[in-house]
Amino acid sequence: MYSKTKTCVLNGLNGYDIDVEADLATGLQAFNIVGLPDLSVKESKERVKSAISNSGFSIPPGRVTINLAPANLKKDGSQIDLAIAVSMLLAIGVIEYLPDEKTVFLGELSLDGRVITFDGALPMIISLKELGFKKFYIPFAIKNEVNIVQGIEIYPISHLKELVDCLNGVIEIKKEEIVKVNLDEEIKYDIDFSDIKGQENLKRAMEISAAGGHNLLMVGPPGSGKTMIAKRLPTILPKLTFEECIECTKIYSIAGKLKNNKLVTQRPFRSPHHTSSPISLVGGGKIPKPGEVSLAHNGVLFLDEFPEFSKQAIEVLRQPMEDGKVTISRANSSITYYSNFVTVCALNPCPCGNYGSQTEKCTCSQLQIQRYLSKISGPILDRIDIQVEVEPVKFDDLSSKEVLETSFEIRKRVEKARKIQLERYKNEKIYNNANLSARQIKKYIILDEKLEKIIEFAFKKFKFSARSFNKILKLTRTIADLDGSEEIKEEHLLEAIRYRSLSNKYWG
Repeated sequence: MYSKTKTCVLNGLNGYDIDVEADLATGLQAFNIVGLPDLSVKESKERVKSAISNSGFSIPPGRVTINLAPANLKKDGSQIDLAIAVSMLLAIGVIEYLPDEKTVFLGELSLDGRVITFDGALPMIISLKELGFKKFYIPFAIKNEVNIVQGIEIYPISHLKELVDCLNGVIEIKKEEIVKVNLDEEIKYDIDFSDIKGQENLKRAMEISAAGGHNLLMVGPPGSGKTMIAKRLPTILPKLTFEECIECTKIYSIAGKLKNNKLVTQRPFRSPHHTSSPISLVGGGKIPKPGEVSLAHNGVLFLDEFPEFSKQAIEVLRQPMEDGKVTISRANSSITYYSNFVTVCALNPCPCGNYGSQTEKCTCSQLQIQRYLSKISGPILDRIDIQVEVEPVKFDDLSSKEVLETSFEIRKRVEKARKIQLERYKNEKIYNNANLSARQIKKYIILDEKLEKIIEFAFKKFKFSARSFNKILKLTRTIADLDGSEEIKEEHLLEAIRYRSLSNKYWG
């Protein structure tokens, strides 16, 4: 007795269709799964046997062989359970209806036969849709995660017995209605830029960072508001597009971090602790999962107490900060995840935090300060577009009753600048100034003779690297866009240079 069903496994963000073949033969009692299964798939035989038995069906004595094809692809994930169970029930004749080849079964089975949730449903279904699959039987609990995919049929089920009755025509399972996502609603935040007293220079830097997607570093004493303002950066970022929502949701689905199995509609904000390992930051493990840099995709990665991170953890950020993606290589495979985010780093000027203070005495030796700051290498500094020194908040600012600018007002200017960039780069594969390549910089950022002399002088004085030089040009373009000017002016360039000169003070 032989049968075949379809399921799916993930490799990074890509799903691959898998043939689940079941063969029941006479012989000694045995249950084998072949086709390069990992431990979670090998264990499914116990879940499947119990689920079938507790659903009121019985497996005849004999030899059961489950083959997962293609055999050269590693199979992992509990979502294969349901397809194995259906294939076995087809083989023994419990299910009379043979689903067509475009029907896919996804779901983990509990011992009592319930069909329960699993990680990575959205990227699986999107991938299979692109391969031509149209009909999906999935756990009821994840229907809100996948009912945004257009052009497919989704049938949510709660129990194996329910699925068997449906396939045999005893009952009818209602097809899930595809939902059209409304992203026009205003997102409400509990925090706002109007909460920030003083720090006008830092607010301006944050606005520029949001407008062009630029990385930012803050140096200042404890209590100056670095963390407070960093947490408010997502409130001035433009709303996610539908495509960006899908990208974020796919990553969170794979990582098992979706809230209520719903679409991610807010810009992510990730703030890993400084004790985080390199693997937790960039992703990895035996079966590579997304790390913090991928969970921050299309949002903000905030690294507080930046020098307190291990040297190795800091250095692994180089590729994702520059490329907008991270590649995790293993002996048998290589997986790439999205990691296009704005990096915000915060640090004290020294271990005690009082170096350079006019009111507090620094207790650190020069060697301690040097050792503290040297954790941040030149290549990492080169990848940070904006460097800002944060001063302690003055009492007059704290006690002021002035009504300050809200996040909504700032976001309007940011969105206007982003629209200019989208229009400018509509024929390019980029969406903001921070992602400009060297070729695109030459094409879109034109300096007149006077500005060329200014930047030449700054290049020699501050000993900028080639990467720093390009960062200044990108920053200049963003400042001009915020000003609504297609022409780059002297004040735009001078402001951009000012945001790159801090490294000479602390790391020069």
